[in-house]
Amino acid sequence: MIQTVKIIQDNMRTTLSMLIIPLMIACNSKEKEKSVIDKHPAKDTVIVFKLTAGDISKSVNLPAELLPYEQAELYGKVEGFVKSMKVDIGDEVKKGQVLAIVEAPELNTKFQEFQSSLSAAMAKYASSKDQYERLFEASQASTAGIVAPVDLTRAMNQMLADSSSYIASKNLAQSYKEMAGYLSISAPFNGLITSRKTDPGDLVGTNTMLLAIQDIRILRLRVSVPEIYETASSSKQIDFSVDAYPNQQFKAFLARKSETIDPGTRTELWEFDYDNSKRLLKAGSFAYVQLKLARKSPTFVVPFSAIVTNQEKRFVIRVRDNKAEWIDVRQGFTTDKGIEIFGPVLNSDTLVLQATDELKPGSQAIWKGKG
Repeated sequence: MIQTVKIIQDNMRTTLSMLIIPLMIACNSKEKEKSVIDKHPAKDTVIVFKLTAGDISKSVNLPAELLPYEQAELYGKVEGFVKSMKVDIGDEVKKGQVLAIVEAPELNTKFQEFQSSLSAAMAKYASSKDQYERLFEASQASTAGIVAPVDLTRAMNQMLADSSSYIASKNLAQSYKEMAGYLSISAPFNGLITSRKTDPGDLVGTNTMLLAIQDIRILRLRVSVPEIYETASSSKQIDFSVDAYPNQQFKAFLARKSETIDPGTRTELWEFDYDNSKRLLKAGSFAYVQLKLARKSPTFVVPFSAIVTNQEKRFVIRVRDNKAEWIDVRQGFTTDKGIEIFGPVLNSDTLVLQATDELKPGSQAIWKGKG
């Protein structure tokens, strides 16, 4: 019986030894594996690409407005009553054509009065001039002392005084003559009457608008171009559309630029000329312009995912010496292919395709080329 118990105990020891030895081996293996992992941590795989400079172009749609090539509001320059209106809205007029006549009886009376004063001043000047000339001729005669020097001087001074009075009267009469000419309102250029504010019998003055005239044979297409686009070269010809003809495209040609940035809107004013000789379009219409832009020299465009924007900065991640670097950049054009960037980057730089601020400067990874 005792021998049987001893055999059973020996068998149990053997079985336990067989179980413990594999467990110890497994534990030792795990500890060795953990030690190897600690010494050589796993690296993430990051997709990168080579930066290459190239040409960039894009089309942008901007709002615009159509304005007359020339326009003027005609006011009365003297106070009076409208005697007649010779035109109405929609009438075509020629430069110098009489559009309205204003009647001012007081002005006509004043003009006649100063004309009379001018005639009197001219006669007085002619008389004093004749007297001086006679005395001067007598003083040059061979008989000495026939004309006293004081008399000659007095005659000359009188002539000069009468001459000044005559010139003053002449200028005053001329000014009233010109004012009388203001009673006739004429067209300053060829155009179209677009507004009529007065009728015969109305009292008008210097603050009363009578008519408005526009030259719409050529229309100015005015576009406010954002500052980011103002240095990009553009085609001299552009396409635009208006609400009145939604399915039709019109063409205009670049004529002038303001050459300054409006500080309020950060835009530059560009003007295009449109030939409106067929009268298809109206001044004052709202338009939609398609502006074709291109950089004058090669530039860098990166995918949208390559740029990181956080609360502090906008940057791309460059790989140099197998380490990540954050490079601050400024954004330029946005195109279908990506975003134009400016900054301390060079051709053939290696950038991270899926950039994130979790990839800190100095980080290492398995850098895998795109594709």
